[in-house]
Amino acid sequence: MSDIEIVESLKRDLGAKALELTNPDRRRIFLKVAAPELVPTVTLLRDKYDCAYLATISGVDKSEMFEVLYHFASPAASITVRTEVPRSEPRIASISAVIPGAVFYEREIQEMFGVAVEGIPDGRRLNLPDDWPDGQYPLRKDWKHVRPEEVIPGGKS
Repeated sequence: MSDIEIVESLKRDLGAKALELTNPDRRRIFLKVAAPELVPTVTLLRDKYDCAYLATISGVDKSEMFEVLYHFASPAASITVRTEVPRSEPRIASISAVIPGAVFYEREIQEMFGVAVEGIPDGRRLNLPDDWPDGQYPLRKDWKHVRPEEVIPGGKS
């Protein structure tokens, strides 16, 4: 199936659930869905479009919203599924029941952006130290890094 055929098929399968669907370049497809449609959409991509390989999940702080992007690769095309969650209620469903390898990326989105991933089987921290302060998310635009005072052993006070 070509990327053009995939786009046409997705239009039929998703209908109005596809908020945006573009094919900006050969073998490249961008699909935007509302957050409640994420898991059914990922299931459809896995089952019908051979998108079982999740390359990564990334996030973007858009001030009032967080955009979460799921980057899939298939033999026919690379498909990015985009969804947004409000900053005031940053919650999204886990796709790990559909794509088990998503759990590590979901843990990263949770700890770096503060987007709660509901239903994640393992919500422990992944990158940040255990003593990292709660409510501090280093990939948010409003996060301010405060560099600790450098202490040089044997140096002058």
